[in-house]
Amino acid sequence: MSGPAAFDTAIIGAGAAGLFCAAVAGQRGLKVLLIDHSEKVAEKIRISGGGRCNFTNRDLDIRAPQKHFIGDNPNFCRSALSRFTPADFLALVSKHHIAFHEKHKGQLFGDRSSDDFITMLVSECDAGGVTRWQPCAVKSVHTSESGPRYRIETDRGSVAANNVVIATGGLSIPKIGATDFGYRIARQFGIRMVEPRPALVPLTFEGASWEPYSQLAGLSLPVIIETGEKKSRIAFHEDLLFTHRGLSGPAVLQISSYWREGEPIRINLAPDVDIVQALQHAKATSKKLVANELAALVPTRLADAWVAQDATLKRPINEASDKSLAQLADRIARWPLVPSGTEGYKKAEVTAGGVDTRDLSSQTMESKQPGLYFIGEVVDVTGWLGGYNFQWAWASAHACAQAMAKTGSGSII
Repeated sequence: MSGPAAFDTAIIGAGAAGLFCAAVAGQRGLKVLLIDHSEKVAEKIRISGGGRCNFTNRDLDIRAPQKHFIGDNPNFCRSALSRFTPADFLALVSKHHIAFHEKHKGQLFGDRSSDDFITMLVSECDAGGVTRWQPCAVKSVHTSESGPRYRIETDRGSVAANNVVIATGGLSIPKIGATDFGYRIARQFGIRMVEPRPALVPLTFEGASWEPYSQLAGLSLPVIIETGEKKSRIAFHEDLLFTHRGLSGPAVLQISSYWREGEPIRINLAPDVDIVQALQHAKATSKKLVANELAALVPTRLADAWVAQDATLKRPINEASDKSLAQLADRIARWPLVPSGTEGYKKAEVTAGGVDTRDLSSQTMESKQPGLYFIGEVVDVTGWLGGYNFQWAWASAHACAQAMAKTGSGSII
């Protein structure tokens, strides 16, 4: 009876981090097995960026990358991100002749299709002689008393490996295969966890207080959105989108990663206008209705919804009281809201929380369990919207692969 298939490294999860880690490790001389339970690899890459893949961000500050990431210890990401930068990944993209463009705020997208990046990663795996098993479910991962450190039981038989890399992502978008596998493996080996939660996710609102805005679905406008107080305050200047259930758009997705249940958010609906001055000028020079003058400052549908809530504003602006106009200006510039919740993992672009970085090496991504590594989204490192999370996938994967090559049986290139 033949024994288990033997590899230097078994990587579980063929998403962005898993594919890149497998490619780098294979090209550095390690014998690598890449396993995924889905028939297709990298579905998250496929759907990202509207199908064009926002694969990194040029604005990432390699001297202080933690300012674009959250987690219980944001500084954890600094080592990996400073050693494999957006420029490093761009070199790979250029090597494969993939055309790309910068959208705004450093966000880089492929010109054609996300499939270009998946093809690139798979070809890099092929160049490293990586063995791929998919679809293939992993039944269990255990330490071995003899030979290679780990024994993995799968649908395709047993695997023996010195290293196991967990690259299974978080709980976001279960329809493309997200599971809690990585978290279960962490707990099995006594590795601490930070409670997972949806991030980069639309916010929802319920009850009578939201009724005036429920008809604004589809309306989009630039805003400044913030949450937190004083030192903990965080703000973003991005576009907001009204939905049937609440708010979305880049502004809301960004703030959702920082928002905590029960806390308020504040929105400036006209960030580039001095609302007080504009309304006072209109009162002195115009006889138009307040709603009409407000519609010159914010979208008409929003102006109508706002004025409809206050009988004192349903009149010509020159007849409105200074107090009413001041209150209107204050609410437009600092609209306080308490979300009832989020759209959950089904709409979340990423999962915040995950494997506690206190139990991982920032240099190698190895856990306190020797030979067991965690990379990418499964770790408690969550980036801003705009390519930062993919850059974390590339950087953490690269750090892990380099570390395994230095200690493994392969030669270092």
